[in-house]
Amino acid sequence: MNKLRLLVDSVWRLTWESREAAHCEELFVPFNPWRESDLCMPSLAGYLENAEPGSSFKLNLSPGKYLPQYQTDKKYEFALESFASGTRPPHVGRFYPKYLLMGYFGNPTPFRCIDRQGGKFTADFNHPLAGRFLTLEVMVREIKQKRDEKGGECLDWLDILTSGPGIEARYQGLPTDFFEDDPFHREDEGDDRAFFAQPRLVSHVDTQAQAIMAALYSRLLKPGLAVLDLMSSWQSHLPHGLELGSLVGLGMNAAELQHNPQLTSHLIHDLNTDPDLPFADGQFDAVICNLSVEYLVRPFEVFAEAARVLRPGGLFIHTFSHRWFPPKVVKIWTELHEFERIGLVLEYFLRSGAFGNLKTFSSRGWPRPRADRYYPRMRFADPVYAVWGEKLA
Repeated sequence: MNKLRLLVDSVWRLTWESREAAHCEELFVPFNPWRESDLCMPSLAGYLENAEPGSSFKLNLSPGKYLPQYQTDKKYEFALESFASGTRPPHVGRFYPKYLLMGYFGNPTPFRCIDRQGGKFTADFNHPLAGRFLTLEVMVREIKQKRDEKGGECLDWLDILTSGPGIEARYQGLPTDFFEDDPFHREDEGDDRAFFAQPRLVSHVDTQAQAIMAALYSRLLKPGLAVLDLMSSWQSHLPHGLELGSLVGLGMNAAELQHNPQLTSHLIHDLNTDPDLPFADGQFDAVICNLSVEYLVRPFEVFAEAARVLRPGGLFIHTFSHRWFPPKVVKIWTELHEFERIGLVLEYFLRSGAFGNLKTFSSRGWPRPRADRYYPRMRFADPVYAVWGEKLA
């Protein structure tokens, strides 16, 4: 088959581990062999040029094979005055774009603050995945024929896949300082019940993102389970046909909850006012929270309560994206890189001390559905991020 006439729709999956969790990153890739083979490793390019639909290819990437080894000489000490004027000093463990440093104007590449003492701080310029063992799996979905080649983008897909991942991990296992400077302040500190009183029967992510969330839940949840849907609404984003034992919705708006066909029961409860859950110890097999963790102003108490109402081994699952209601989102969420938000939710889990076998997931780059109201102004579907853990015995 002439590679000049091919477009290979594929999903590239990167898996890796940190001290805290196992991580899985997915990227939808419409690979163009004619334009992009030269940007790939030869073995990967050769596979994609001759791939069949439904086939897959796996490659282990040891440190230095694609990404560089971790280099200690990429740590630099700066005076605090070198950090952008008018901003707070960098927090240890956090990532920041280099353009906040004097002399790096316009450079968006992230660096990590790994130490701050006196009037100085240390910046780590290593790639967030440097020194890690990675596994790449490429799964071919469809081979498309093209009539001709008229030019267009030429992309390094492996570079795109590895841009962001790694940021969610702690630095050398140390807690990340997310919690200085009033992190849970909100633009609107008024009564949440008033803000959410008007039903919003609209989807907060597009249908492609919803399908990814449902597919994730189909892998994590089994029929017959008793599940609690925290901060629930008119959609629970569970796969159709999943016959749970029960699905209890806890949310803020009665009309939205009544419109949710998957709930077996529901109740009104404001977790920001009262994080105590009105359920017995060990009542549920799983607790889920969709597109809402960014609104929690008392997350540590909520995570402790989720652990209390879960049976040992039960899952606490959070999914989120890159959209929210600005007046009610907590300040720290808006200040973070998208992958750093995964790290924040991981930190909630780790601080609770109640969960183990932590895992994270990201899925990006999918085409936005043509029927979506934001298409074609927005080319890509909403990304999906997830973090979950098992209650310890």
